[in-house]
Amino acid sequence: MAYTVMTFNLRYNNPGDGQNAWPNRIDKVVEMIHAHAPLFVGTQEGYYEMLNDLQPKLAEYAWIGEGRFGARENEHCAIFYKQEELTLQQHGQFWLSETPEVTASISWNSGFPRVCTWAIFEHKKTGERFIVYNTHLDHQSQQARDLGTKVIWDYITAHHKEHALPVILMGDFNSRPVDLPIRFLRGETDLDGEQSWLKDAYTQLPGPIGWTAHDFQGGEAGEPIDYIFVSPDVAVDRALVDRREIGGGYPSDHYPVIAQINL
Repeated sequence: MAYTVMTFNLRYNNPGDGQNAWPNRIDKVVEMIHAHAPLFVGTQEGYYEMLNDLQPKLAEYAWIGEGRFGARENEHCAIFYKQEELTLQQHGQFWLSETPEVTASISWNSGFPRVCTWAIFEHKKTGERFIVYNTHLDHQSQQARDLGTKVIWDYITAHHKEHALPVILMGDFNSRPVDLPIRFLRGETDLDGEQSWLKDAYTQLPGPIGWTAHDFQGGEAGEPIDYIFVSPDVAVDRALVDRREIGGGYPSDHYPVIAQINL
């Protein structure tokens, strides 16, 4: 069965953005999500108040995730999921640090604590089970991006040994295709002696990918930093970067990335 999935950096609520501040964009974000109706969507830069703003407008979705400083503090890497179609079986969160189980832990000169939220879902109609990871790598430190990716990979492989489920990893990686985190996740190079077996959904995108972070300027000239990866047992039927304006403006300073996958 085919499922639509999405990753979407929402841009935090910065009043300095003027007409692009969150209160002026929330309905654009809602319209964008409804236009694709993903089974689940991983968001980045959503603060608790923003996610609460979205919830009543996305009534078919529930969401999980904690703040990067713990509880409801600061950025969440939330996973919104269609609650009538999916059963949430397990979920958790870890920090991209040398002590990933320690709340708000930080390593490798990272500008902020960085997190990865994960969830195991079962599709109520088909009985298919899978595990989703949603993350946001650091914007400041290359070492934090590289080693943070290794932390994520350690969790993916540990969960895979325990559950042997199809994997979907998504998020804002703050990395271009030539950077180590992406080359590693694509299986093009090793990281600390390990090799990734994930696939990049962009392989199903015809033509150049273009950029995905556009600073509210639009256009496509450049390279992506937002990605969706899947395990070998997941087929990617289609990939899309939605660059539309809605109501004369952009929903975020990032474009959403959408993939149609088949388990």
